[in-house]
Amino acid sequence: MIEINNVSLKYSDKSVLEHCTFTCNQGIYGLLGKNGSGKTTLFKAVLGLLKMDEGDILVDGYNPQLNRVEVLTRIGATIENPKFYAHLNAYDNLSLHLDYMGVNSDDHELIINEVLVKVGLIEEKNNKVSEFSLGMKQRLAIARSIAHSPKVLILDEPLNGLDPIGIRDMRTLFKNLSLSGVTIIFSSHILSEVIEVSDHILLISNHKITVDENIQVLIEKQGVNLENFLIEKMEETTNE
Repeated sequence: MIEINNVSLKYSDKSVLEHCTFTCNQGIYGLLGKNGSGKTTLFKAVLGLLKMDEGDILVDGYNPQLNRVEVLTRIGATIENPKFYAHLNAYDNLSLHLDYMGVNSDDHELIINEVLVKVGLIEEKNNKVSEFSLGMKQRLAIARSIAHSPKVLILDEPLNGLDPIGIRDMRTLFKNLSLSGVTIIFSSHILSEVIEVSDHILLISNHKITVDENIQVLIEKQGVNLENFLIEKMEETTNE
């Protein structure tokens, strides 16, 4: 579970988030917003990478600023452009991550093979990451985020660089992870995919959460106009 309570955050006196409040329980939460709306900033705050000016964040009951280790062991994440050791192969990159997360080395091979199968990279496990396409790196980033069996997944634009087959595969993976009890919050500019895979929609505009609604409720309210409704909400401006 992620609990966001009255969170505000500024960069150099420029407001990015203002009094944001929402809760993510089990399920898949799609986070929408224009470029620069604060999606990545919010994710970084949840991970404890940015300090808030106001408010509280709890991840599975832990404050990411005060309980960094407890939070990071419970979260799997991909933020912005995922980085890897390009001179190492996929297997070794994941093994280093598992070492960092404190996973017994005797368990690495089984875990790594399992997650690489899930993301469709098992045939590439011995290939250097420097040889990977953007889509393959995105798959590897998702494999890394789930390798230590987190309770919560935070995925910043996880569909970037994926072809239609890759998007379909990740959609299936997210749904299966959710059914196993993982809470997922992800951002994407592919609006149709967010609507397709999400149980709940969150939307940031004007530095605030302006949509926080179950997807079925939104579909019932908006029908075929749902995409236009969400785009209009993203484009809303204030006179401030």
